[in-house]
Amino acid sequence: MRAVDLIRKKRDSGELTREEINFLVSGYTRGEIPDYQMAAWLMAVWIRGMNRSELAALTEAMLYSGEVLDHSEIPGKKVDKHSTGGIGDKTSLILAPIVAAGGLTVPMISGRGLGHTGGTLDKLEAIPGFNVNLSLGEFRRVLRECGMGLIGQTAEIAPADKKIYALRDATSTVENIGLICASIMSKKLAEGIDALVLDVKTGSGAFMKKEEDSVRLAEVMVETGKRMGKKVVALITDMDQPLGRMAGHSNEVAESIEVLKGRGPADLRDLSLDLAAWMFYLGERTKTVEEGRRLAETMIATGPAHRRPEFSRNEFHQWLRHRDQLRAVWHCARHAGWRPRKEGRQDRSRCRTRVSQAHR
Repeated sequence: MRAVDLIRKKRDSGELTREEINFLVSGYTRGEIPDYQMAAWLMAVWIRGMNRSELAALTEAMLYSGEVLDHSEIPGKKVDKHSTGGIGDKTSLILAPIVAAGGLTVPMISGRGLGHTGGTLDKLEAIPGFNVNLSLGEFRRVLRECGMGLIGQTAEIAPADKKIYALRDATSTVENIGLICASIMSKKLAEGIDALVLDVKTGSGAFMKKEEDSVRLAEVMVETGKRMGKKVVALITDMDQPLGRMAGHSNEVAESIEVLKGRGPADLRDLSLDLAAWMFYLGERTKTVEEGRRLAETMIATGPAHRRPEFSRNEFHQWLRHRDQLRAVWHCARHAGWRPRKEGRQDRSRCRTRVSQAHR
């Protein structure tokens, strides 16, 4: 089997077998297939697309390129959230402490910036001293002690996705439903979670500009999660305008802290509560989504999401230690001429549509 033959096959609209996709993914991960050949195959996929069988094979090849975590020693449900990204999208920084304070475990393996969007890891590293490169042993320790952990991909977790993710960013092959789905789901399914909430952005600031494309991506990811035995729900949310009032890594961390303290812009706060509500519901912490939203509101109003006792025992406490420094960055930006957009642009609902749910 040769990479050049598989590139030609996909270029000519052929369907690749599971064995052929495994050959490409494993060969590239091991360094046996060079970047230029994998880039050519990615562009062929971007142009010709993949059917559901190819997508399933690609997702599983990337998932099993590394270790699939098992958190069975930690009691309770493990739930995560993933967003397809956009300008000012910082909800992961808000959701993890809310949901962990509410009694669920949140193992969150995040990525870097892709295309024009900022990554959760990049935002966390705006906090001086914050370490996103924990070993799997350290990650499990943080989860046991704190109920949440936010790290980057390790060499053990979906290493194929880490390499392909960077190559897609450098070769303009980001905006493809199959490649996006395989990247997201391979990473998330490797976390050892029971349930996943997907925030699929649509609009001018998202990778999916048209709502019908966002719905299609959401349905494909929900179907993939269902096939792997997970509870999955996808929300289609608006990205025709930035989320919140701040963009830029340090600014977005500062704004996230404001939301955790019960303040912050209404659109960011409302979307965070919606996503947290679904996480509580899928994690069987509440019997309804509405009850989940009330629990999320309580976690913010009474303080646990912002002042968790465990903060002093892991890196997350640095959000509090450095809040004055982060606010200083915000004030410098304002003096440099940056201004928040007018509140009137935030009136419409962030959540446009809810699509098929695999747990029903």
